[in-house]
Amino acid sequence: MENQVMDFRSDFFTLSYSQDFEKLKANYVKKLPGILKEFSDFLGDEPWFAGKNITFVDFPMYEAFYCLLKLAPDCLDGFPNLKEFYARFEVLPAIAKHLNSDKYVRRPMHNKYAPFKPF
Repeated sequence: MENQVMDFRSDFFTLSYSQDFEKLKANYVKKLPGILKEFSDFLGDEPWFAGKNITFVDFPMYEAFYCLLKLAPDCLDGFPNLKEFYARFEVLPAIAKHLNSDKYVRRPMHNKYAPFKPF
């Protein structure tokens, strides 16, 4: 699963930095349901991607969804278990504490060379 999420993230960042971002975006978003279905099927009814306990793979998966939701805000709507995973991650005590603290700084996702800059 780690390799799949890393490939998924890599494809997202390749798109984000492509000088053809605007031309490629629609096709990327069109393919998302198929990719997300695979993640959804793998997660199934489990709370975390490796089962009952959170593991390191859940961290890059959360980050991938965080980034993806900036590109396609409704992309998880057809996948309730992925939306629940995302929400579950953000209410983990240490994560929630950080996200709600003065130390949390929302930074740009990409550097100045990326055509896709969500904030």
